[in-house]
Amino acid sequence: MKLSYSLGSLLPIEDLLKCAEKTIKASPDTVWVPETWGMENFAMLSAVSARTKSKIGSSIINIYSRSPAVIAMGAATIDTISNQRFVLGLGTSSIPIIQGLHGYRFEKPLQRMKETVEIIRLALSGKKIDYAGGIFALRGFTLLIKPPRQHIPIYIAAINQKMTELTWRIGDGVIFYLRPISEMKETISKMQNKRKIDVACQLITSVSEDGDQAKERVRKTLSFYISVGEIYRKFLAENGFKKETDNIYQEYLKSGLKSNHELIPDSMLQALTISGSPQECKKQLKRFYDAGITHPIIQFNPSGEVGKSFDLFTKTFSDA
Repeated sequence: MKLSYSLGSLLPIEDLLKCAEKTIKASPDTVWVPETWGMENFAMLSAVSARTKSKIGSSIINIYSRSPAVIAMGAATIDTISNQRFVLGLGTSSIPIIQGLHGYRFEKPLQRMKETVEIIRLALSGKKIDYAGGIFALRGFTLLIKPPRQHIPIYIAAINQKMTELTWRIGDGVIFYLRPISEMKETISKMQNKRKIDVACQLITSVSEDGDQAKERVRKTLSFYISVGEIYRKFLAENGFKKETDNIYQEYLKSGLKSNHELIPDSMLQALTISGSPQECKKQLKRFYDAGITHPIIQFNPSGEVGKSFDLFTKTFSDA
């Protein structure tokens, strides 16, 4: 069974690199590095590749702020630097990030994802890029460097049903995030009957000998995503948590992130996250495997001092 770690986007760069070094002993399948509106992903992946022996993955590169050709160039570069250990995670991101930060219109996400994947694969094949799509038209280019692999695994972040269906048609794997375990079990069973792919799910996680402290840490992370992430808030509301997400969001509008994490019930923690003491976390991890997830991505959220927290984090899941 696969098990991977995600080094959260709120970690300072120095801490993230120190944690990456510690993964050599823990030997996860992949070390995933996020990109939101802080660290630039390809630069961080290059640095992380020198500090770990595991595969390294982007979680996620959005498909609006870079052209497909630039993504392919970055993928070929990182795959060369890492000696063929790169996994390319792609996603559409969200309207606030794409329009608010990058200044692009958030249009035709399904078509854009399909064409982006097709162009990346064409570029990595070493063939001349001649492509005519509904969004992109490229002609007459071949990468100047020879990609070490013609096929780099592509994982696609999927939330709604249409993106999920597209992922199962064209992706090597899927990356789920903030989906109730009962919903995932049903979706995975249905989709895997159509075509088998690697089912990854990034899980907000915190481990502490003080289980309550870890749960509070996860509540704060979860409340942040529910508050600022409309797409996650809507999906959770449609899948059993409407009252809870409404309450959390309304409190956010009144007082920010100061205390709305207190409104997250245990039922949301159990359905969406892993948190508590080491023994509790091991038991919770098994539930996600049992739901059909083939590749849990355990997202590190430190409880206390970062280095000691990461040591306990890796020890817990290495033992599991």
